[in-house]
Amino acid sequence: MTTRKALIVDSLIRQDHLADPAGLRSEFDSAKPFRHLVLDDFFTPDYARSLLQEFPPFDTALARNEAGKIGGKCVHEKLAELAPPYQRLDELIQSREFLAWLEALTGIDELLYDPNYFGGGTHENRHGQDLDPHVDFNKHPETGLHRRLNLIVYLNEEWQDDWGGAIEFHQDPRLPPEENRIEYVNPKFNRAVLFETTHWSWHGFERINLPEGDADPRSRKSVALYFYSRTRPEKEQTKPHSTIYVERPLPSHIQPNQPLGDAEYQQVQGMLRRRDEHLQRLYGNISDLSAHVEDLIAQRDQAMRLVAERDQEVRTLHELLQAGWIARARRWLGRRLGV
Repeated sequence: MTTRKALIVDSLIRQDHLADPAGLRSEFDSAKPFRHLVLDDFFTPDYARSLLQEFPPFDTALARNEAGKIGGKCVHEKLAELAPPYQRLDELIQSREFLAWLEALTGIDELLYDPNYFGGGTHENRHGQDLDPHVDFNKHPETGLHRRLNLIVYLNEEWQDDWGGAIEFHQDPRLPPEENRIEYVNPKFNRAVLFETTHWSWHGFERINLPEGDADPRSRKSVALYFYSRTRPEKEQTKPHSTIYVERPLPSHIQPNQPLGDAEYQQVQGMLRRRDEHLQRLYGNISDLSAHVEDLIAQRDQAMRLVAERDQEVRTLHELLQAGWIARARRWLGRRLGV
C-alpha cells in the first residue's frame, strides 16, 4: 500500500534522484576531500519555486552572529511554522520513506531528523557575507544525538558564478594554503548538496559579492537540514565539541614589501576584526565554563560538609546507644528531628 508520506516524497523530489540510491551511494563515497554529493534539480520544479516564493523575509531579530551582533545572516529555524511549502518540507524530511532513501544513499543507518532544526532551517546571507572553514558541532546540545549529515538546498535564481557564495569543501584549512585542497560548489537554484558531518568535514563558503553591493536586494538563500543518529562508527568518535572555526589565511595577493590599497587594507582590517570577535567569544565561553566549575565546586563542598555533619550525628547516636543511654539517645534524636 502506498502511504501518504511515500506520496509526499514522490511528489516533491525528482524521480531520477529517488530511482537509483545505489548509484548515488557510489558518487557519495568516492567524493573528495570527504564524502559528499551534489544533486541538481533536486525538488520538482513547481515545489522548488514555491519554496522560493514563500521564503521568509529577512528579520534582523534573527540575524545575530556568534558574537551576538546583528549581521547579514538571517536564520528561521521553525520550519513547521512557516508557509505551507515549508510545512510540507517538514513533513517530508521526518518521513520514514525519505530517511530510508538517505540511509540507502549514504550507508548511515537509523537516521533521525531534528524537529527543532537547531542551527538549521532557512538561511539567508547578504552581500559581503562569507563563512570561515569549520567543522560542525558533533552532538546535538539538547538530545545528545550524533550529528551525521547536512543537506543544503539552494534557492538562488539566476545566480552568477562571480557573485561568490560557493560552498567550499576543505581538505584541512589548518594546512598551508598550497596544501589545502578545496572543492567549490556554486549555490545554484534547486541544487542540493549532501555531505557527512565528521571532525574532518571542513566546509565554509566564499564571500558574496553582489553587483550593487550593500544596496543589492538579492541574497544567498538556502534551506539547511541536519540529520542525526543514536550511535556512530568508532573511527568518527571524538569528544563532544561545538562548531570549530579556522580563520582564513591572508589572500595570496597580499605580500611582503608591497603597498596596500584601500581595499586590501579594509580586507585585512576585516580579518583582524573577525579574529578579535572570535577570541572574545572564546574568552566568554571560557569565563562561563569557569563560573560553572566554581558553582560545581561550591556545591560539592557544601555536599561534603552535609555528609560530614550527618556522619558525626550517626556516630553520636551510635555512642549513646552503645552506652545504654537509650532515653538520652531518644531525646537527642528528637531535638535533631524537631519533635
